[in-house]
Amino acid sequence: MSTDGLHVALVGLSGSGKSTLAPLLASRLGGHRAVDLDRMVVERLGRTIDDIFADGGEATFRDAESEALSEALDGPPAVIATGGGVVLDAGNRQMLRRARVVWLDAHPDHLQQRLAGTTEARPLLDGDPGFALARLHEERAALYAQVSDLTVDVEGASPIDIADEIVRALG
Repeated sequence: MSTDGLHVALVGLSGSGKSTLAPLLASRLGGHRAVDLDRMVVERLGRTIDDIFADGGEATFRDAESEALSEALDGPPAVIATGGGVVLDAGNRQMLRRARVVWLDAHPDHLQQRLAGTTEARPLLDGDPGFALARLHEERAALYAQVSDLTVDVEGASPIDIADEIVRALG
């Protein structure tokens, strides 16, 4: 499953390490750039994710996310850190077929622990993050499985070890 000239898309719940792994993986693959869809959306709309959700709701964010995914896939080879909900849209799932998709999987309790010290805005986790992550995992796991070419358990592994595992698995 070589990545020559192909994009690699990282999917998974919030806190699974997509944004951290994208640049590590891109540097190991050579010829790939790292793209973070959340950052693209923030730059394109000129507002924080919290503000986008507050002003236009999740639908506004998801529309911009779909546009960013399309743009990233139309560009040069990239490792794309997607948003956790990118798989909710059938059109996005179709677009992801143009990439090697890696699901960064972890138990919701583990993800909650990883996110405990962060200050990054995560509107879908407001209130009770543990409950929200468990619900999101239940809602999205089948969709992640549907689009992924490879599933990597990220619990207890360093980002460098995970990147190396993905490179080995992708060939």
